[in-house]
Amino acid sequence: MSWLNRVRNAIASVVPAKETPDNLWHKCKGCGQMVFVKEFEENLHVCPLCEHHHRIGPAERFAYLFDPGTCKLLPSPRVAEDPLKFRDSKPYAARLKAARADTGDQDAFVSARGLIEGRRAVVGVQNFAFMGGSMGQAVGEGFVAGVQAAIAAHAPFIIFSASGGARMQEGILSLMQMPRTTVAIEMLRDAGLPYIVVLTDPTSGGVMAAYAMLGDVQIAEPKATLAFTGRRVIEQTIREKLPDDFQTSEYYRDHGLIDMVVARKELRATLARLIDYLCAGKAAA
Repeated sequence: MSWLNRVRNAIASVVPAKETPDNLWHKCKGCGQMVFVKEFEENLHVCPLCEHHHRIGPAERFAYLFDPGTCKLLPSPRVAEDPLKFRDSKPYAARLKAARADTGDQDAFVSARGLIEGRRAVVGVQNFAFMGGSMGQAVGEGFVAGVQAAIAAHAPFIIFSASGGARMQEGILSLMQMPRTTVAIEMLRDAGLPYIVVLTDPTSGGVMAAYAMLGDVQIAEPKATLAFTGRRVIEQTIREKLPDDFQTSEYYRDHGLIDMVVARKELRATLARLIDYLCAGKAAA
């Protein structure tokens, strides 16, 4: 061992190495630039350089949306797990277990009730991190339970969609959630309560063909990918080149398929105004 190494070791034994956090920076998926994590989180997980809206889960949504101290999670309905005993490269039960460990959620749809600028609301959030936000029995049951909670509280039901579509591991049982959620939406309308949808990146497949496009008011976050099926499939079917902004929030708004595109930092105030307009003040606490 050289004298220089001996000196280094002696110094290290006396003065411990400074611990440097490895999570000080976040690389934006939109512009590729490094953003200070604290600034990124304070900006609601939106890049301060390019305004790219990064995907977030239920916990962050509820924290940004509800008035402090008012959020109360609704219990997740229990459903039969792995009803088809499905297995691909691994058992479906193992995939569920891994998704729950990664996200901390029971399934891909989480609901809560609380106040949005003093207005009562029940909010459901799909978590794309949980098996791509796929729609299975648990998502359908969670949606229906959210509707029932909104009716009981005489409050609007707001959902944030983020999904790749139906959950193939549940087959026809997954597809049956499309009519079930449609009936639940009609229950809301029979009760005279609004149903507001906020489309987030990405929303596609059976979810896009069902409750994600049945809102009384359709909102989307900027530059979200919104589609029933993939761009390449459509181009091969119609044998035409699609516009670059096809299947984006802005394209849907410009062609009259949704009502507005709202930045995340403006969503809370926008939803509060909509509740006032649609409920005529009845949802105020």
